[in-house]
Amino acid sequence: MAMFAWVMMGLALWHFTIFLPDRFWGGIVGAFLGALFGAALFGLIVNGFTIPGQNETHVLQAIEAAPGAIIGIALVYYEGVRRKIPALEL
Repeated sequence: MAMFAWVMMGLALWHFTIFLPDRFWGGIVGAFLGALFGAALFGLIVNGFTIPGQNETHVLQAIEAAPGAIIGIALVYYEGVRRKIPALEL
């Protein structure tokens, strides 16, 4: 159940990438994957590589994944900048 909370937090924070220039490695899909994998990995690290069950899951579990989602998005963004992916101009 905690994995669901972590992934949903990553998904929620991914929605804010619309306010950033689209220089993500892999585009918006790359940002999506960075947010989901970052949130899930950070949640696992914080909980000692175990996934808490339904009775051990609370709101704090979702909040614990927020830094991981932001780190994942940032890594994908900086990889896109490093590869000199131009921003999409409208």
